[in-house]
Amino acid sequence: MISVNDFKTGVTIEVDGDIWRVMEFQHVKPGKGAAFVRSKLRNLRSGNVNEKTFRAGEKVAKAQIDNRKMQYLYANGDMHAFMDTETYDQIELPEKNIEYELKFLQENMEVQVIQYQGEVLGVELPNTVTLEVVETDPGIKGDTASGGSKPAKLSTGLTVQVPFFVNEGDNLIVNTTDGSYVSRA
Repeated sequence: MISVNDFKTGVTIEVDGDIWRVMEFQHVKPGKGAAFVRSKLRNLRSGNVNEKTFRAGEKVAKAQIDNRKMQYLYANGDMHAFMDTETYDQIELPEKNIEYELKFLQENMEVQVIQYQGEVLGVELPNTVTLEVVETDPGIKGDTASGGSKPAKLSTGLTVQVPFFVNEGDNLIVNTTDGSYVSRA
């Protein structure tokens, strides 16, 4: 059991029979009444995000999550194969479980596969990934003065807003939490 006063971003808890990861939390101490903790939780099974309020000092069950380092191998229809880098065991995940992550996944990329009591819940990506620009409008000299941006399609099909100086064939570092451009690689 863990007290809601000990919440930290990334902690996994079990509430109402589901596994949740704490995305955000805020301790609130109103002038009148008891203190409480307002939190934003992501369901690791469905991916839904809920806001939940707990009374200060309330106890919730801490979910024991196992992260296994695995390598993304290939897509087979709507199933995606991953291989454990230590035991060489392979697992397949349905596309609906990793829809968001597919925008960043490339073959042979290493990721963390999240498991709870043997049940595979999903994939955890690194904070940033390097992807190649496959399609973008050419930058015109003098366009950079305004600091604008243009859309660029990356090798995985993801489209991000990039500065005008980025060209086709460039490798970009992309933030996986919000899908934004970070820098050129």
